[in-house]
Amino acid sequence: MRLLLPAALTGALTGPALAGELRVEVEIPRLNVAEYHRPYVAVWIEQPDQTAVATLSVWYDVALRNGEGTTWLKDMRQWWRRAGRAMEMPADGISGATRPPGRHATAYEASHPALSALVPGEYRLVVEAAREVGGRELVRIPFQWPPEAGQTLETTGSHELGAVVIHLNP
Repeated sequence: MRLLLPAALTGALTGPALAGELRVEVEIPRLNVAEYHRPYVAVWIEQPDQTAVATLSVWYDVALRNGEGTTWLKDMRQWWRRAGRAMEMPADGISGATRPPGRHATAYEASHPALSALVPGEYRLVVEAAREVGGRELVRIPFQWPPEAGQTLETTGSHELGAVVIHLNP
């Protein structure tokens, strides 16, 4: 019992280093076009030199037979070059179905493998969308990890993406 108490205190002292939360909201705008397909979307974190350090989400057509939906993942060119081609899809906890127009939120605790591996410093959240018979768009939001105070950062796409918002909580 004596040995457990110091171990418990050590865990309590290292806890704040893992504290924090990152919530991401991605808006997919409703487009008035003749042929509409839901966009493929990748959300990842990169360093200021654009080196990808973690992929948080990849939304694509996971329902196609024989993994055919992965064929068009490379249309998200920046994500594909920096992280996607090295990944095997579907990836547990990362890949999911495409989303309809609207606002979609995801949340990641500091204990999430993608965030727990980050060393303190500057990063960018990157969201890229590509749509069949449509366009491609990418937005970046710089942020500091771990967050020292609650913060909301936002940017807006111009055609394939609407508002992209990140909420950082210490």
